[in-house]
Amino acid sequence: MSIRVVFMGSPEFALPTLSSLANSFQVVGVVTQPDRASGRGRELKAPPVKSLALDLHIPVIQPEKLRLPEPMEQLRAWAPDLIVVAAFGQILKKDVLELPKFGCINVHASLLPRWRGAAPINAAILAGDEETGVTIMKMDVGLDTGPMYVKRSIRLKPDDTTGSVLGILSTLGADLLDENLSDIISGKLKAQPQPVEGATYAPMLKKEDGLLDFTQPAIELERRVRAMNPWPGAWFEWNGNPLKVARASVVSVEKGLASGSRFIVEGRPAVMSADAALVLEEIQPAGKKVMSGRSFLAGAREWTVLA
Repeated sequence: MSIRVVFMGSPEFALPTLSSLANSFQVVGVVTQPDRASGRGRELKAPPVKSLALDLHIPVIQPEKLRLPEPMEQLRAWAPDLIVVAAFGQILKKDVLELPKFGCINVHASLLPRWRGAAPINAAILAGDEETGVTIMKMDVGLDTGPMYVKRSIRLKPDDTTGSVLGILSTLGADLLDENLSDIISGKLKAQPQPVEGATYAPMLKKEDGLLDFTQPAIELERRVRAMNPWPGAWFEWNGNPLKVARASVVSVEKGLASGSRFIVEGRPAVMSADAALVLEEIQPAGKKVMSGRSFLAGAREWTVLA
């Protein structure tokens, strides 16, 4: 199909969609976030979408802000018939939305109108949702408020993390777009307005969102561990340093221990919450790799502190 497509996306979630588009359409350009400093050495790291686009020999721009004159000039020069967005990380202004004749289409990782915003997978796990999914929508000037073309859901499993769900939804979103894009372009598939009822918002995460507050119920803490995996990671302070929790479980214990008490449950480190023990199955001490809770205890003899 001889339609000029511009793709906008940044993280790994966007890769299957870009690959699928490049196989079926003429992708004339890619817009992604700038390279960012990463890791201990603070070396610049390219967004995953940039690396794939260069492998596919597709021109790439990386504007700090798309609305600036230079990126807008490039966007107009590409003359897209369609813009497809998947986790780009910037809000599109009206002049961008009105540029392509077939509009701007977004692959969003939730069942809209639930969890509009930057972190929908994390929010779904944190809230204990039983399902999530992807929505193909037509973008408007609001934040994920545009009309919807099609949705597809999956059941969330008790051990799902944001990382595991992201992998599933990235492929699901690419497949759903591929199955329906021709009908969207032809007008056969019409977008339907989002319902007013049930709209929720999932804001961008910060590092402090991973902090575990042991005055909360254990089930909420366990969800936070999964919701913040892989980023920003769930953590709490131990011996003056952040102790990351990669995997945890909930175990009922006899009442009487204060929230925050540290003890051992069947050879594994545990912390008392508001109502039960959060057992630390996999943890990462500062400066070390992820290890089992049992391995951690071998070098943490001062772990037990009862209150």
